[in-house]
Amino acid sequence: MLELTTLSERRACRLAGLSRDAFRHPPEPVPATQALSARIIELAQVRRRFGYRRLHDLLRPEYPTVNHKKVYRLYREANLAVRRRKKARRPSSERQPLASATAPNAVWSMDFVSDALANGRRLKCL
Repeated sequence: MLELTTLSERRACRLAGLSRDAFRHPPEPVPATQALSARIIELAQVRRRFGYRRLHDLLRPEYPTVNHKKVYRLYREANLAVRRRKKARRPSSERQPLASATAPNAVWSMDFVSDALANGRRLKCL
């Protein structure tokens, strides 16, 4: 960013809301966190229906000091999410055409009517 503009490092960091120390020393992942992240990904692939909460319960014996917030952060950084189940598609049955009336009062129909009063109360009639 600094090479593209004529801003000083101090001014650019102030505009970006970043401390100069954080700009000069980017964060380095801790090996323990990398191992935990790899284990979360491994468990999520095996148990696809488990969210971060259940994965945290599985990880508790191996990593007793890790809390659910860290598991959630690593879960989201790995772009993991519970897989949505596909909706069961029922076979479409063929539609039957309505039978036409052959005699008076042979076919009846019902209808719902709804309206609202001036005071906002709703009326529904069959």
